Amino acid sequence: MKNFYKISFLIYFIFQNSSAQINPEIATSGINIKMLFPEARSKALILSYDDGTIYDRKLVNLMNQYHLIGTFHLNSNKLGSDNHFNYLNKEEINSLYLGHEVSVHSANHPNLPDQSKIDVVSEIVEDRKELERLVGYPVRGMAYPFGNTDDDVIKAMDGLGIEYARTVGDTYNFEIPKDFLRWHPTMHQFAKAFWEPNQPEKDAQEMARFNKVIADFIDTKDLAVLDIWGHSWEMGADENKWKETEKFFKLLSDNPTIYYTTQIALVDYINAFRNLKFSVNKKLVFNGSSIDVYLKKETKTYKISAGTTVTLD
Repeated sequence: MKNFYKISFLIYFIFQNSSAQINPEIATSGINIKMLFPEARSKALILSYDDGTIYDRKLVNLMNQYHLIGTFHLNSNKLGSDNHFNYLNKEEINSLYLGHEVSVHSANHPNLPDQSKIDVVSEIVEDRKELERLVGYPVRGMAYPFGNTDDDVIKAMDGLGIEYARTVGDTYNFEIPKDFLRWHPTMHQFAKAFWEPNQPEKDAQEMARFNKVIADFIDTKDLAVLDIWGHSWEMGADENKWKETEKFFKLLSDNPTIYYTTQIALVDYINAFRNLKFSVNKKLVFNGSSIDVYLKKETKTYKISAGTTVTLD
C-alpha cells in the first residue's frame, strides 16, 4: 500500500509539472552564452618557441613574412653565450622580437621540480627582471624548462607576477586551458617527427599526424585554440625542416576566422570574458575591463566594448 501511494504521488507530480507554464524569464536566463575571440573570430593561434637561440632570427623573419605572432620563452643568463646552442645576444632581443611576446623560461634552464623553493623563485624572478630590462614592458608569462612542473613549483610561483606557464604535455586538442599555470599545448611542432634519428617511417607518420591536426583546426566550426610549441634550433641548418615550417605557416596565415595572438594577450582576453557581469536574466552585460569582448548569445553576435553595459536582445 505504501508503494502505491508513492507511485501515485510521482504520477501526480509529473503531470502537474508537465502541464505547468514555463516562466519565460527563467527560460531566458538559461540560454547559453559563448565566448568569441576578437573581431568575433572562432579560433585562436599561438606559436610558442623556447630558449632564444640564433635560429630565432630566421624563425621571426618567417613569422613576420606571413603576418604571424609568436611567444618566445628565453633564458636570460644564457643569452650571449656561444655554447652548443649559440644563444642570441642581449642587445638584439628588443628589436628582434618587436611585435611578439618575450616570456620567462627561467634564468638558467634547470629542472624546476628538482630545485628548492628559493631557487625556483630566484630562477623566475631573475629571468623576469632581466627580460623586462631588455624589452621594456612587464613580462608576465612563462614556459617551464623541459616542460616540467609540480604542485610545489606552482606554489613557489605565487606572487611572482607569472600569469600563465606552459608545459610540454601535448593534448592534440583545441581546448581553452582552464588552469593557466598548467597550460598544456596542442602539440609540438611536427608532432614527434625527427625525435629519433634514422626513423623515416615514424617521421612520416608523425608529420601526417601534425598536418591532420592543423587541417582539423582550419576546418572546425567550434571555438578552438591551436597552440604549437617548439625550438628554432630543432630546424637549425636543415633546409627541409625550414621548408616544412614555412609550409604550415602559410597554411595558417591570413585566415579571417583565426585570431593571431601572443599567449599573454589570449590570457588577458579570456580573463576579460570570464569577468563580464551579467544581469540575472542575461539581458544586460557589463564589461569592466579595458578590452573589447565578443560573445554569442544563441545565433546573435555581440561586441561588448570596454567599460560599457550592453543590452542583449
